[in-house]
Amino acid sequence: MRELVDASSGLVLRRWKAEDAQAVMTAFADPLMRGQSIEPVDSFPAAERWITARGDQWAADSSYSFAVVDGGGLVLGQVCVGPVDRRHATGWVSYWTTAAARGRGIASRACRAVARWAFDDAELFRLELGHRVNNPASCGVARAAGFAVEGRERQKLEYDGVRFDVEIHARLATDAEPVSL
Repeated sequence: MRELVDASSGLVLRRWKAEDAQAVMTAFADPLMRGQSIEPVDSFPAAERWITARGDQWAADSSYSFAVVDGGGLVLGQVCVGPVDRRHATGWVSYWTTAAARGRGIASRACRAVARWAFDDAELFRLELGHRVNNPASCGVARAAGFAVEGRERQKLEYDGVRFDVEIHARLATDAEPVSL
Protein backbone atom coordinates (compact mmCIF):
# COMPACT_ATOMS: atom_id res chain seq x y z
CA MET A 1 0.00 0.00 0.00
CA ARG A 2 1.20 3.46 -0.82
CA GLU A 3 2.54 5.46 2.11
CA LEU A 4 2.56 8.71 0.13
CA VAL A 5 -0.56 10.03 -1.61
CA ASP A 6 -0.94 13.17 -3.74
CA ALA A 7 -4.08 14.87 -2.44
CA SER A 8 -4.14 17.58 -5.17
CA SER A 9 -3.50 21.31 -4.99
CA GLY A 10 -0.08 20.84 -3.40
CA LEU A 11 -1.26 18.62 -0.52
CA VAL A 12 0.37 15.30 0.25
CA LEU A 13 -0.69 12.52 2.62
CA ARG A 14 2.25 10.70 4.17
CA ARG A 15 2.91 8.49 7.14
CA TRP A 16 3.74 10.22 10.39
CA LYS A 17 7.44 10.61 11.20
CA ALA A 18 9.28 11.02 14.51
CA GLU A 19 10.30 14.50 13.32
CA ASP A 20 6.61 15.51 13.42
CA ALA A 21 6.44 15.42 17.23
CA GLN A 22 6.62 19.20 17.67
CA ALA A 23 3.89 19.75 15.05
CA VAL A 24 1.68 17.16 16.75
CA MET A 25 2.21 18.74 20.17
CA THR A 26 1.38 22.18 18.75
CA ALA A 27 -1.75 20.88 17.01
CA PHE A 28 -3.06 19.24 20.19
CA ALA A 29 -2.45 22.43 22.21
CA ASP A 30 -5.42 23.95 20.33
CA PRO A 31 -8.54 23.87 22.58
CA LEU A 32 -10.60 22.52 19.65
CA MET A 33 -8.39 19.42 19.62
CA ARG A 34 -9.23 18.50 23.20
CA GLY A 35 -10.76 15.06 23.24
CA GLN A 36 -9.29 14.06 19.88
CA SER A 37 -6.91 11.61 21.55
CA ILE A 38 -7.44 9.04 24.28
CA GLU A 39 -4.26 10.16 26.04
CA PRO A 40 -3.57 13.90 26.35
CA VAL A 41 -0.91 15.03 23.87
CA ASP A 42 0.46 17.79 26.05
CA SER A 43 4.20 17.15 25.99
CA PHE A 44 6.92 16.19 23.57
CA PRO A 45 7.09 12.59 24.92
CA ALA A 46 3.28 12.31 24.60
CA ALA A 47 3.50 13.48 20.98
CA GLU A 48 6.22 10.90 20.33
CA ARG A 49 4.02 8.17 21.84
CA TRP A 50 1.09 9.37 19.70
CA ILE A 51 3.21 9.06 16.53
CA THR A 52 4.55 5.65 17.58
CA ALA A 53 0.99 4.41 18.15
CA ARG A 54 0.02 5.49 14.61
CA GLY A 55 2.92 3.42 13.23
CA ASP A 56 2.01 0.42 15.39
CA GLN A 57 -1.58 0.53 14.14
CA TRP A 58 -0.39 0.68 10.53
CA ALA A 59 1.88 -2.35 11.10
CA ALA A 60 -1.04 -4.25 12.66
CA ASP A 61 -3.29 -3.49 9.63
CA SER A 62 -5.83 -1.97 12.00
CA SER A 63 -5.63 1.74 11.20
CA TYR A 64 -3.90 3.97 8.68
CA SER A 65 -3.04 7.52 9.74
CA PHE A 66 -1.59 10.07 7.38
CA ALA A 67 -0.07 13.45 8.11
CA VAL A 68 -1.54 16.02 5.72
CA VAL A 69 1.32 18.26 4.61
CA ASP A 70 1.85 21.07 2.13
CA GLY A 71 4.50 21.05 -0.59
CA GLY A 72 7.10 22.27 1.89
CA GLY A 73 6.35 19.50 4.40
CA LEU A 74 4.43 21.69 6.88
CA VAL A 75 1.95 19.56 8.84
CA LEU A 76 -1.58 20.88 8.26
CA GLY A 77 -3.55 18.03 9.82
CA GLN A 78 -4.32 14.35 9.83
CA VAL A 79 -6.63 11.99 8.01
CA CYS A 80 -7.09 8.40 9.15
CA VAL A 81 -8.88 5.24 8.12
CA GLY A 82 -9.37 3.05 11.15
CA PRO A 83 -10.38 0.94 12.71
CA VAL A 84 -10.47 -1.30 9.66
CA ASP A 85 -12.71 -4.36 9.55
CA ARG A 86 -11.21 -6.72 6.96
CA ARG A 87 -14.09 -9.22 7.23
CA HIS A 88 -16.54 -6.63 5.92
CA ALA A 89 -14.04 -4.40 4.07
CA THR A 90 -15.05 -1.33 6.05
CA GLY A 91 -13.21 1.50 7.75
CA TRP A 92 -13.91 4.58 9.85
CA VAL A 93 -12.57 7.91 8.58
CA SER A 94 -11.49 10.70 10.90
CA TYR A 95 -9.69 13.97 10.29
CA TRP A 96 -8.44 17.13 11.91
CA THR A 97 -6.59 20.22 10.78
CA THR A 98 -4.35 22.66 12.55
CA ALA A 99 -5.83 26.02 13.49
CA ALA A 100 -3.91 27.76 10.69
CA ALA A 101 -5.20 25.28 8.08
CA ARG A 102 -8.92 25.47 8.88
CA GLY A 103 -11.39 26.90 6.40
CA ARG A 104 -9.19 26.28 3.34
CA GLY A 105 -10.70 23.01 2.08
CA ILE A 106 -7.70 21.01 3.27
CA ALA A 107 -9.69 18.45 5.27
CA SER A 108 -12.10 17.87 2.37
CA ARG A 109 -9.28 17.31 -0.12
CA ALA A 110 -7.47 15.03 2.32
CA CYS A 111 -10.66 13.01 2.95
CA ARG A 112 -11.27 12.61 -0.77
CA ALA A 113 -7.70 11.41 -1.25
CA VAL A 114 -7.75 8.99 1.67
CA ALA A 115 -11.08 7.56 0.51
CA ARG A 116 -9.64 6.83 -2.95
CA TRP A 117 -6.57 5.31 -1.26
CA ALA A 118 -8.77 3.17 1.01
CA PHE A 119 -10.75 1.82 -1.94
CA ASP A 120 -7.76 1.28 -4.25
CA ASP A 121 -4.86 0.41 -1.94
CA ALA A 122 -6.48 -0.93 1.23
CA GLU A 123 -9.23 -2.69 -0.78
CA LEU A 124 -12.05 -1.43 1.42
CA PHE A 125 -15.62 -1.18 0.13
CA ARG A 126 -17.37 1.05 2.69
CA LEU A 127 -16.07 4.03 4.62
CA GLU A 128 -17.98 5.65 7.47
CA LEU A 129 -17.52 8.80 9.50
CA GLY A 130 -19.44 10.74 12.08
CA HIS A 131 -19.49 14.23 13.51
CA ARG A 132 -21.31 16.03 16.28
CA VAL A 133 -24.42 17.70 14.90
CA ASN A 134 -23.22 21.01 16.34
CA ASN A 135 -20.15 20.90 14.05
CA PRO A 136 -21.32 22.14 10.63
CA ALA A 137 -17.73 22.53 9.39
CA SER A 138 -17.10 18.80 9.82
CA CYS A 139 -20.37 18.06 8.04
CA GLY A 140 -19.19 20.24 5.15
CA VAL A 141 -15.93 18.27 4.98
CA ALA A 142 -17.82 14.97 4.82
CA ARG A 143 -20.22 16.15 2.11
CA ALA A 144 -17.47 17.72 0.00
CA ALA A 145 -15.53 14.45 0.21
CA GLY A 146 -18.52 12.50 -1.16
CA PHE A 147 -19.83 11.00 2.08
CA ALA A 148 -23.64 10.73 2.06
CA VAL A 149 -25.67 11.34 5.21
CA GLU A 150 -27.12 8.07 6.55
CA GLY A 151 -28.57 8.95 9.91
CA ARG A 152 -28.18 10.18 13.44
CA GLU A 153 -26.98 8.48 16.60
CA ARG A 154 -28.66 10.14 19.53
CA GLN A 155 -26.48 11.35 22.42
CA LYS A 156 -23.56 9.17 21.35
CA LEU A 157 -20.70 11.37 22.57
CA GLU A 158 -20.11 13.11 25.88
CA TYR A 159 -17.81 16.09 26.35
CA ASP A 160 -17.59 17.94 29.67
CA GLY A 161 -20.81 16.35 30.92
CA VAL A 162 -22.83 17.28 27.81
CA ARG A 163 -24.12 14.61 25.44
CA PHE A 164 -24.14 15.20 21.68
CA ASP A 165 -25.94 13.59 18.77
CA VAL A 166 -23.72 12.35 15.94
CA GLU A 167 -24.59 12.47 12.26
CA ILE A 168 -23.31 9.44 10.34
CA HIS A 169 -22.04 9.62 6.76
CA ALA A 170 -20.74 6.89 4.44
CA ARG A 171 -19.10 6.49 1.08
CA LEU A 172 -18.95 3.30 -0.97
CA ALA A 173 -16.29 2.23 -3.45
CA THR A 174 -19.06 2.17 -6.08
CA ASP A 175 -20.18 5.78 -5.42
CA ALA A 176 -19.36 8.38 -8.05
CA GLU A 177 -16.35 10.55 -7.32
CA PRO A 178 -17.44 13.87 -5.78
CA VAL A 179 -17.23 16.98 -7.91
CA SER A 180 -13.77 18.56 -7.68
CA LEU A 181 -13.27 21.31 -5.13
